[in-house]
Amino acid sequence: MADLAGKVALVTGASRGIGREIAKRLAADGATVAVHYGANLAAAEETVATIVEAGGRGFAIQADLHTPETSLAKMFEDFDRGLNLCSGQSGLDIIVNNAGQIMFGAVDVLRPEAFDKAFAVDVKAPFFIVQGALPRLRDGGRIINISSGTSRVVNPDVVSYAMAKGALEVFSKTIAQQLGPRGVTVNSVAPGPTATEEFLRMAQGNPSFVEHAKSQSALRRLGAPADIANIVAFLASDEGGWITGQLIDATGGTLLG
Repeated sequence: MADLAGKVALVTGASRGIGREIAKRLAADGATVAVHYGANLAAAEETVATIVEAGGRGFAIQADLHTPETSLAKMFEDFDRGLNLCSGQSGLDIIVNNAGQIMFGAVDVLRPEAFDKAFAVDVKAPFFIVQGALPRLRDGGRIINISSGTSRVVNPDVVSYAMAKGALEVFSKTIAQQLGPRGVTVNSVAPGPTATEEFLRMAQGNPSFVEHAKSQSALRRLGAPADIANIVAFLASDEGGWITGQLIDATGGTLLG
């Protein structure tokens, strides 16, 4: 495990799924973790309880990332207050923009409100979270943006989501260049089909869909949330400090050829 003792992390969308696993892993490695949630306070508190029961430190903060222009100022106020109460610290070392909003619909049917939801959560929110975090982000910090294999493997039915994740990848490279002189690294991680509760719920009653997803991977399985958390933990560590501006494909070799 990486040594993140004394570090402070903010993980968005950490009440469940990949975000929860990332928050748990960073806390297990020693970081104090701000567990962001959108609406499900009970799930966020469950994540925090799991972290604390394992001997780590964490606290929950809320923001509706569909409307970052009105929610992020309060989120950062709650972050500063919660961090001080939790650990007596201030500042921030690791930002993981994990929260995402997948919207289904090809170009001939997708409506503007659905398109806007995808871009609000997957592009606008990470942009302004980073902006709000910069005064708190210590030199040598880490920013890790969770993208998606859909930015590489084309699926017309999730076009707005894929477009938004592609924009997030460009954002990652751009701020990697800008923040490099401060020793801050910025990278994207692109998961493929991953066996989260949400994914398995969507696939319920359709075993052929799951088997098809497995067959597209060179490793012939779905990803696990821990697979993604392991990569994020490495990028957040000192050992990952020479990697920046990169997109890490975490699809298990989906559709390599």
